[in-house]
Amino acid sequence: MSALGLVHRPAPFQRRFRHVNEFLSAPKPEQEGWMRGLDVKRATAIFYDWPWWRRDDQATPMGDWRTWLVMAGRGFGKTRMGAEWVRGFAEHHPHARIAILGATLAEARSVLVEGQSGLLAIAPPLKRPTYEASLRRLVWPNGAIATLYSAAEPESLRGPEHHIAWCDEIAKWDKAEAAWDNLSLSLRLSNQPQILATTTPRAVPIIRRLKAEQGVVITGGATRANALHLPQSWLDGMAQTYGNTQLGRQELGGELVEDVEGALWSRGLIEACRIPASAVNLKDFTRIVIGVDPPASAKGDACGIVAVGLTKEGRGVVLGDHSVVGKSPEGWARAVSQAAHLWGADRVVAEANNGGNMVESTLRAADVFMPVKLVHASRGKAARAEPVAALYETAKLVHAGVFPALEDELCGMMPGGYSGPGRSPDRADALVWAVSELMLGKVKERVVRVRVV
Repeated sequence: MSALGLVHRPAPFQRRFRHVNEFLSAPKPEQEGWMRGLDVKRATAIFYDWPWWRRDDQATPMGDWRTWLVMAGRGFGKTRMGAEWVRGFAEHHPHARIAILGATLAEARSVLVEGQSGLLAIAPPLKRPTYEASLRRLVWPNGAIATLYSAAEPESLRGPEHHIAWCDEIAKWDKAEAAWDNLSLSLRLSNQPQILATTTPRAVPIIRRLKAEQGVVITGGATRANALHLPQSWLDGMAQTYGNTQLGRQELGGELVEDVEGALWSRGLIEACRIPASAVNLKDFTRIVIGVDPPASAKGDACGIVAVGLTKEGRGVVLGDHSVVGKSPEGWARAVSQAAHLWGADRVVAEANNGGNMVESTLRAADVFMPVKLVHASRGKAARAEPVAALYETAKLVHAGVFPALEDELCGMMPGGYSGPGRSPDRADALVWAVSELMLGKVKERVVRVRVV
């Protein structure tokens, strides 16, 4: 049995198909004759032959480039592209030194190394690298070495030297520019240092920066380009759910969605109001509140859960986005409880317009042992958000770290409604309730004090 699941049998004729598309477009008898004529060695070679399988939009760019930025929808095949590019370089350059960066070390290992399209899965048996977990590195039989790094620890890139680098999901890196700069400075071993960056597009500073730089080649495409390798039911479901929404354009269409004209927040405004998460010291806060926008029903819709603190100097700091999707009432209530305990919050502020008694009883059952304020909205979400957006304009409210999903929702808040991802800005509304409690005076409320009995 071959790597393609084929048994060698005599064939009436032979033909060499140069690409899988050429094979698929051939008449069925010709396909069958070709497969019957494959021996195990040839079938195995084809199984691991990336040029035979890849699409044209997955090919490495020609010419002299420094950075290859692949921005594409989920399921496009970005991870396979990165792994094959690294594999090709390692196999053809003995003793090469390669850097592999993920948002975290855990993600780099689970996706880029051990994932279904990772470096271990795509390598031919005789050329497969060995993963040395304790040293965070892959070692090929020819002496090439790829070392894993976390983009959350940019300083770890000081000292090491590399020929090339593969960076994954750079649009969600917490310390993107620092990690990118340190990585670039480490590419001192090659006369032509190159970086491949694979990511779902988001209009964040590192993406804007790369788009404007010289020597950057940008490729990408939509999820459907890889339909041959994706379940049709999943593709149809995603199209039906997200269609032409902003989230769908970004996550499925691979489109870089810029700021919405007239929105209350812009990407630049949020970026100007960002501080490192490492700068947070809980001793600096006089109060910490968890804002909650509960689901409208018990069917498991999204629940916005956002932690915001107030410093001694009167500055608001968004500390964490703990929102959950698809949870039962008990599930999202536990998430609220966990967030409250994590930050040592002194109050939970939850909207009670939809099922006030349910919200109260659910939070009680989840053991949220602190005063819970149930607030009732008398104005629309956008109207409530406007004074909160004004706090960003004066830098009185900042983000400690990066919160991609929350920030996408904020940038979709319009004076007259909402044009962001999803059906409702649940995370943004949770933030608004927390900030209103801390910085904007009294709101209509009913305080329910939940105590340990």
